[in-house]
Amino acid sequence: MKLFYYIVVSFLFLSCSKQEDKILPSERELIESVYSSVIIQPDSLYQVYSIVSGIIDQNLVEEGAIIKKKQALIQIINNTPLLNTENSRLALTFAKENYQGSATILKSIKDEIASATLSLKNDSINFHRQKNLWDQKIGSKIEYDTKQLKYQLSQNNLLLLKSKYNQTENQLITSLKQAENNYRTSLINTKDFTIKSKINGKIYELKKEPGELVTVQEPIALVGSATRFIIEMLVDEVDIVQIENQMEVILNLDAYKGVVFTGKVSKIYPKKDERNQTFKVEAIFNEAPKKLYPGLSGEANIIIAKKQNALTIPKEYLIENNKVKTDDGFVTITLGLQNLEYVEVLSGITKDTYIYKTEK
Repeated sequence: MKLFYYIVVSFLFLSCSKQEDKILPSERELIESVYSSVIIQPDSLYQVYSIVSGIIDQNLVEEGAIIKKKQALIQIINNTPLLNTENSRLALTFAKENYQGSATILKSIKDEIASATLSLKNDSINFHRQKNLWDQKIGSKIEYDTKQLKYQLSQNNLLLLKSKYNQTENQLITSLKQAENNYRTSLINTKDFTIKSKINGKIYELKKEPGELVTVQEPIALVGSATRFIIEMLVDEVDIVQIENQMEVILNLDAYKGVVFTGKVSKIYPKKDERNQTFKVEAIFNEAPKKLYPGLSGEANIIIAKKQNALTIPKEYLIENNKVKTDDGFVTITLGLQNLEYVEVLSGITKDTYIYKTEK
């Protein structure tokens, strides 16, 4: 009898366990979202560079300072030797003298042109005089040909001198402009240089101290907005096609435990980061915290769809991604929205259809 009792009790226990694995679909609000990590950055953040190499003489502001557009930030003394500027000045003076001076190359060519013009005039008179005589059968053919050749040579010589003048003038003008540009560049490179802010904002970092060397390739400061911050998110490439501007964003920041913030997608960068296979997406706060700092991290969900009274089942009841076990056997269902726990059922079963969890 005892053995029979234990068998009955065990059968009833197993039957009850199986009954507990049977549920009905339920209606609920279902939100589908894309997960992303979050980094907070100031708006209009940019790295400050110097356009000259030199040594920092003085940082005119401190880190954390609120600054105005065109406010002086850093004073740099250029370390380019003054000899370069002096050489550029001498080259400019020489170029001006060649083009504008009293003993210019052009003046010499002008004198040659004047002389050639007189020669041409004289050779023209002699040729036409000889031609008139030749037309009257006076004189020899050799004299006629000689004066004609001399006349033609004078014409060619004058044309060559005029061409030489134009070519030389263009060369001298070009040399003068190059010398002027070189001199201006040398002045920029040798004078003290003050770096100014491009925006109203805040100094987030000064990368160099007075006395340190500055080059044009390395940033020397970090400047950004003091009041407006951007939510930077990295979205996996498999999810990026679902993201649109103005989508709702729900986020948590590690610095504000338990507080939920909201925002909207404001920008989607089109280029993929090949290192981590993600796309950068920016959002702006609907209402930002009172205190924010660059680099604050957290997590976000970008809401891509939301539905009230969706017929849902737990994901753990799915078989082969689109089937469920019912009293009538295995049934294929059509899925809609889904989150981490639940999936929407569009067709295949109703809210009165019992479904069973199976061992996987």
